[in-house]
Amino acid sequence: MKVKEAIASYKTSRKKYTYQDYLELPDDGKRYEIISGDLIMPAAPNTIHQKVALKIEYELLKFNDKETKGELFHAPYDVIMSDMNVVQPDILFVKTENLGIVTDKNIDGAPDLIIEILSPSSGYYDQIKKKEMYARFGVKEFWIVDPIKQSIEIFLNKENEFELKQRLNREGEATSKVLKGFHVDLKEIFKFG
Repeated sequence: MKVKEAIASYKTSRKKYTYQDYLELPDDGKRYEIISGDLIMPAAPNTIHQKVALKIEYELLKFNDKETKGELFHAPYDVIMSDMNVVQPDILFVKTENLGIVTDKNIDGAPDLIIEILSPSSGYYDQIKKKEMYARFGVKEFWIVDPIKQSIEIFLNKENEFELKQRLNREGEATSKVLKGFHVDLKEIFKFG
């Protein structure tokens, strides 16, 4: 059993952290996030996570190259939802009309689309804590991608709560409602070898 994979992301202490505390953390090569004031140290993504992330990013880049709709970013890149909520989503997209939230150092506000790719250590935070926070702060569309189950769930924000709009397993096309015309084929995203 690989210990690192078995250990979930964990809170580091009982202190409530702010963005200023986050900025003062040591540059030790570890990833940190703050969710509701709790300092979280997510484990590094595994290989399948990285492969799936690259495939989805490639599809988003191709889509955006045809007709620029905004800007694409990926972790590690800080997204400041509030002083006590600072995260590094796996993939995020900010539409052209909302690029004012993009600064030289980070994104200060809610991206239009966030995609989280599950890893053994990230499931709880991605599916529960981050999902709730993303909805509350106004992320318009949220994808949860599970490389092990080869599934994608797409949620749309309705009055600061997410409503499931599409769930696919192993095949079919995941289609964005926020980025009109963007879709991914599950067979291609989850094809490894």
